[in-house]
Amino acid sequence: MPELYDLINRYKPEYLWSDGCNGPDTYWNSTNFLAWLYNESPVKDTIVVNDRWCSNGCLCHHGGVFTCHDRYNPGTILMDFNCLSGRKIILDCGGNMLLNVGPTADGRIIPAFEERLLQMGEWLSVNGEAIYSSKPWRAQNDTINKDVWYTSKASVVYAILLDWPSTEDMLLGAPNCTQSTQVTMLGYEGKFAWKPLAAGRSGIRVSLPSIPVNKLPSKWAWVFKLENVV
Repeated sequence: MPELYDLINRYKPEYLWSDGCNGPDTYWNSTNFLAWLYNESPVKDTIVVNDRWCSNGCLCHHGGVFTCHDRYNPGTILMDFNCLSGRKIILDCGGNMLLNVGPTADGRIIPAFEERLLQMGEWLSVNGEAIYSSKPWRAQNDTINKDVWYTSKASVVYAILLDWPSTEDMLLGAPNCTQSTQVTMLGYEGKFAWKPLAAGRSGIRVSLPSIPVNKLPSKWAWVFKLENVV
């Protein structure tokens, strides 16, 4: 606990992640710490903590250190696409993603983990506009295209496409177009032609030109910027 007090006073974080071995609150003195954190600490009005504060008997239940909900398999390393798609689904639903990358005993990052981090950074360098300071839109997942997830920022909606369609069109059921609707793709020059999905229905049909793979701005998860949609 002394380290946590020092951490809060010194760095004033916005998010505090708690994890540890078994033990009741009387052993860790965690209730006193939480009372101080929420009532007297320098971050009492802004701090957010995770839910791992339960003592023994919480295995596979909310609040326990072992939740059983993440389907974690220590023998499997997630592929880059899985990291990105998982991140997108979490963020589009208003959540936060904690990516744990543990170094080796001598402080090195395992090459496979380093590769994943660099790839995520590369993707964000192109598509970060749809992530940073974004908010969930009224529809998180598209109503007819399961491979499209949404974020929003001010009046702009971002449609994140996880799997490039085999046809020449991308069908979106959630957004409603207007006369001034514009569709572009982050990292790609030019606008995309579109038309209403069908008379009397919500949705939009975006025409996808034949783009060589090496000309696409990202290797995975392409972000379409929808302006003036409702």
